[in-house]
Amino acid sequence: MSRKKFLMGNWKMNHTIEEAEAFCDDVKEMGLVKKARAKSVMIGVAPSYLSLQAVRKHAHGLIVASQDVHYANHGAYTSSVSIPMLEEINVDWSIVGHSEKRQYEGETDLDCNQKIKALVANRFHAIYCVGESAKEYDAGLTKDVIAMQVMVGLLDLSKEEIGNVVIAYEPVWAIGTGKNASAEIAEDICKFIRSLLEKHFGKVASQKALILYGGSVKPESIHGYLQQEDVDGALVGGASLKSQSFQELLNNI
Repeated sequence: MSRKKFLMGNWKMNHTIEEAEAFCDDVKEMGLVKKARAKSVMIGVAPSYLSLQAVRKHAHGLIVASQDVHYANHGAYTSSVSIPMLEEINVDWSIVGHSEKRQYEGETDLDCNQKIKALVANRFHAIYCVGESAKEYDAGLTKDVIAMQVMVGLLDLSKEEIGNVVIAYEPVWAIGTGKNASAEIAEDICKFIRSLLEKHFGKVASQKALILYGGSVKPESIHGYLQQEDVDGALVGGASLKSQSFQELLNNI
């Protein structure tokens, strides 16, 4: 089945508002959104909360995602941002479960499940990150870890709701380390994730689902990943920060 490709940049804690706007203006000048559409590639970025509104206004056709979201609409949750707050600035995508949130803030699969259910209930799109640590990888536990993250994170979702969820496989040992999984490893795990989706949501839903790879993806390596049958795109960190590098990523898809 033919699926669109998806290039999403996760800026993490980088770019001021001014820098973010300059990036968007470069994207417009380079005509990247038009080039992406011609290649059937979806492209977007996930800025910091502070830059979200500015990027949305200057997006020029880019998908704009938040880096996280709270499952509650309001309440005593200091530093958190809710779905209605994102809705107000016309942002309807959010990353959920990034390994840095899991590692530094103790986010669990059940926390992710609450967020994903809230997002899809509001017709938002979720980019759900899954991945194993170096210790788990070395112990041969990768698929056990991934299976649990997928099963719990997507608990109680319907076949229709899963259509609003993109899965991103990001091995923790490959994020920001300069190491990266081979294209063969990425394909093996993305194919495994698709088999899990088929088991829980049926073949049609699993074949429509977009599954990304993330972890030290560079312009020179992205082509090899996206040649794989079950790798539909990339969630990119550092290489998405500069417009020139972002353009090279798109060119190499």
